[in-house]
Amino acid sequence: MTDWNRHNPFSKRENHSAMSVTIYKVLTILTWLLSLVVSVYYTIHAPHDGFTIRKRIWDQNDLYPSAFTMNSVIASIYWIILFIFQAGYIGHLFSSNADHVHAAASVGSHFIMNNLFHFAFVMLFVRSHFHWAEVILVLNFLNLTSLYFRHNTYPRFIHTPVASMPLAWTYVALHWNGALMVPHPTSLVARIFGNIFIWGILAYGSFYIVAFKDYTMGFSLSVLAAAIGVSQFLRQIIALQWIFAFVIMAMLFIATVAVAVPAWTGREIRWKRSSDEGERAPLLNEP
Repeated sequence: MTDWNRHNPFSKRENHSAMSVTIYKVLTILTWLLSLVVSVYYTIHAPHDGFTIRKRIWDQNDLYPSAFTMNSVIASIYWIILFIFQAGYIGHLFSSNADHVHAAASVGSHFIMNNLFHFAFVMLFVRSHFHWAEVILVLNFLNLTSLYFRHNTYPRFIHTPVASMPLAWTYVALHWNGALMVPHPTSLVARIFGNIFIWGILAYGSFYIVAFKDYTMGFSLSVLAAAIGVSQFLRQIIALQWIFAFVIMAMLFIATVAVAVPAWTGREIRWKRSSDEGERAPLLNEP
């Protein structure tokens, strides 16, 4: 078991050797560039190989309208911000602060896998291989979920670009791509299921907001819910989906602010069990 943990790149370590940090520097840069380039290229260009329907990323989004079709402008801004934040994360691998380097290296294996999974997803998605793309999303969802639960105490400048923002996207993308995967995504049955499953975004975000006080996850999901709401509104005004999406966006945003403001001002609410009453009572940490 000791040998396995020593060679397993996903194992927690108290420290990282200079060689392993160097390897993380090289692989994170290469895989991040791969993820960035393929995303930008297929946003602008359609693939020319293969025999299936081949479209640009957002052309696929518009070609198969579904209950989870997103607004390309909002979703693209989300990804631009994510890539910028990820560039900042990579910079911490080159920091003179040993703690920052250790934290960045500790999540490096998951970040590298996320980049490779994203590359594979885009390559499959633009070629209309939605079933295989869904498999890739599931694998990356497991990868990022494992990262989140094993490394959720690192600073926000590492946690946000490596864990919360990619995980929020992957969760929503499972619905987005999954809706394209099923036959007749615009049918009444598909729309009804869409009306039901969209509430999973609220439940999923609420879990992280309540359990981890993670306002970055709440804000990320509220932005993606807005992307769905805008697209659904512009496509079909008389419908429930855009109303549900905006309600979810608003509820997540309000919950996010309720958690973020106390955290930013140093008065974060914590819960502890009262020894006298046996109840859970909120306590405000004094700054």
